[in-house]
Amino acid sequence: MIATMKLVVKNLQILNLQPWSFDLPAGECIYLSGPSGSGKTRLLRAIADLDPHRGELLLDGFSYLSLPAHAWRKKVAFLPAESQWWCDDVGGHFTDYDKTLLLQLGFTEAVMDWEIARLSSGEKQRLALLRALAQAPEVLLLDEPTANLDNKCTQVIEQTVEQYRRDSGIAVVWVSHDIEQISRITRHGWVIDSDQLREQHL
Repeated sequence: MIATMKLVVKNLQILNLQPWSFDLPAGECIYLSGPSGSGKTRLLRAIADLDPHRGELLLDGFSYLSLPAHAWRKKVAFLPAESQWWCDDVGGHFTDYDKTLLLQLGFTEAVMDWEIARLSSGEKQRLALLRALAQAPEVLLLDEPTANLDNKCTQVIEQTVEQYRRDSGIAVVWVSHDIEQISRITRHGWVIDSDQLREQHL
């Protein structure tokens, strides 16, 4: 499936941040940066309708209010810096997945029988990305997805997201502190500066 929907954010406001408005067409990637505690995670969670907020969110012209919350979150998927797991084994978290993507992330199908307790941080994050993409979202919200990972895992996730974005047309918002990473993934984004969001082109 090729993603075709545009995300429109109008006057989104949380905490003390000034209202934020932007359009994100299908297939585009933007970054969001700023000091720790400035509200980056809360902004992503607001776009995913996981946290209270003011403002309007539209996907392909339809408001988030017109959809059940779970349906919006399937279309606008949020991947936190530390993933959550509730079953004992990996396979319990999947009803379906892309086998090609699984291999690209460095796993064989045998991983579905692994216990969660044996997974490293890097393995958890790569599998959490697979889980998010298994929903075939239109928008992917990444909250510092490589913050706690080594260079190899970081590279795998960056390359996987980039390839998936090009192939599927999914739109991506990527939170990162790392200017080198930002320059690898996109040239356009937003920076939180003194409670204001400032658009920036690298």
